[in-house]
Amino acid sequence: MDKTYGSPREAVADIGDGASLAVGGFGLCGNPMQLISALHDKGVTGLSVVSNNCGVDDWGLGILLADKRIAKMTSSYVGENKEFARQFLSGELEVELTPQGTLAEKLRAGGCGIAAFFTLAGVGTQVADGGLPQKYNPDGSVAKASEPKETREINGTTYVLEESITTDFGLVHALKGDTHGNLVFDRSARNFNPLAAMAGRVTIATVEELVQPGELNPDEIHLPGVYVQRVVAVGKDIEKRIEKRTVQPREAYEAQREKLEA
Repeated sequence: MDKTYGSPREAVADIGDGASLAVGGFGLCGNPMQLISALHDKGVTGLSVVSNNCGVDDWGLGILLADKRIAKMTSSYVGENKEFARQFLSGELEVELTPQGTLAEKLRAGGCGIAAFFTLAGVGTQVADGGLPQKYNPDGSVAKASEPKETREINGTTYVLEESITTDFGLVHALKGDTHGNLVFDRSARNFNPLAAMAGRVTIATVEELVQPGELNPDEIHLPGVYVQRVVAVGKDIEKRIEKRTVQPREAYEAQREKLEA
């Protein structure tokens, strides 16, 4: 039951060209950066990646994208990466845009063995009707567009059928984990990490703190070890970038706090 690996490099050693990946993170929060970097160093290419977004130009999945290691992205938000936009519009990258809640459920359903589900999201749009550009030709014409999806009326409401997602590997990052693969995430870094872990047939988790079985309170475990096959301890002294830092003058902060306390 000991699922620990000595390094991120060892843990990703069998991820090859053309593999499909479900990757946790939201913006730059909760990214499995050490695993992404190890994949970059390994030189794999032609990857199909499912993740909420694709990092930024020099961080997160953006480092794989910059070196054209990603052939297809399935995402819900891609607006902070200029290289992503350039590759998509020039025909170098295939992109399947998916409503955020639908993407989350497609990953969760895949991990639960649910083949597909009906949802309201996307009904009456190109998400359901088809025609949403997924890949362009270099001249700007559409090389590939989405196909129409099945819709069904249930109790007087129209829903669209969405297929679930499973991938060859899942890459996630957690605050704590034990050697059996049980994971605890840090507040908002929880985001897409449990879902990506569920969707991966082989899931690799980096943890900042590795503990022995029984040291985690069962009630604090966010993801059971049944979904995790490999665990790598990376320590707490790791770089965590902030996508956009927003601050306000202390006087305004104090006034707002006093108003709330009143």
